[in-house]
Amino acid sequence: MKVLAAMSGGVDSAVAAARAVEAGHDVVGVHMALSASSDQRRTGSRGCCTVEDAQDARRAAERIGIPFYVWDLAGDFHDLVVEDFLSEYAAGRTPNPCVRCNERIKFASLLERATVLGFDAVCTGHYASLRTEGPDGAISLHRSRYLAKDQSYVLAVMGPEAAARSLFPLGDMESKDAVRAEARERKLGVSTKPDSYDICFIADGDTRGFLERHLGEAPGEVVDADGQVLGTHRGTHGFTIGQRRGLGIERPAPDGAPRYVVDIDPGTRQVVIGAAELLSTRELVATDLVSFEPIEPGRRVHAQIRAHGEAVPGIVTAIPDGEELLRVQLGVPLRGVAPGQTLVLYDGDRVLASATLERRA
Repeated sequence: MKVLAAMSGGVDSAVAAARAVEAGHDVVGVHMALSASSDQRRTGSRGCCTVEDAQDARRAAERIGIPFYVWDLAGDFHDLVVEDFLSEYAAGRTPNPCVRCNERIKFASLLERATVLGFDAVCTGHYASLRTEGPDGAISLHRSRYLAKDQSYVLAVMGPEAAARSLFPLGDMESKDAVRAEARERKLGVSTKPDSYDICFIADGDTRGFLERHLGEAPGEVVDADGQVLGTHRGTHGFTIGQRRGLGIERPAPDGAPRYVVDIDPGTRQVVIGAAELLSTRELVATDLVSFEPIEPGRRVHAQIRAHGEAVPGIVTAIPDGEELLRVQLGVPLRGVAPGQTLVLYDGDRVLASATLERRA
């Protein structure tokens, strides 16, 4: 196939591109420039898509022996990922920008451009597996063999059509050490490069500061479940459901137990805090369903609401139909469920669907 390899400048995407070449594909490397600042620099192992990353990707492509280009997707990234992140927090929700980037940039904007240019598939360094199953040859998305780095959760939103035009050559890798060892064997200079982490467009890791700079201050009250004022804050966008630290309260709970953010109301500018038991729920309600296969009420699933969180057993009790939303009854309660989070449903290691959580039932 003619394959476009997305090369971030890290070790994973470099090895994935090399493997695609080794598999016999006609591969072209491309680095996505996602920052509006052309001179953005890397800070330690934070951030990505910087000047250094583009240079590292180019050197890796040269070593592999494939053509290489840099594509400016900064405008798309700002409009579709950064602005979404800001608007979601402003609405009292908790978005996952990695999910949005995969959905709207890597497997939408990038794949669309690749299609126009005649490429058959996009190759990335994600840790996930694709399999062809059934008599109709349907593509299914599965967890990576290396579970500690599994990224099927953030990929689930791509859906079956994008999955059918994707390659994840690292799905069978057993560890990151094995990937780095292979990079050394291939004499790729990124073999020892540290991973990026946190939110890529917040290079200093200060999410609250980033939100405050872009959304400004909107002072309000921190209250308990009975409405008693316990303190003040500078903006609801500085809080997420389940947060324990930095609550701005002036005195401890009467019983001395920790308190957590249990609700956020941007309309009244109130942040509600309470005991841990107020965070638990046995039902998930979600919208924007993206399915890899039909799902009916009564289907037993495992539900996951965080990228590296536990998948807990549950039963689908309702599917989107008119005004009805996706509903999943859980076998065990989950804590810290926040609107805006991504819900992914699994059957074993196979992804069934992705959706966006609404307020707890």
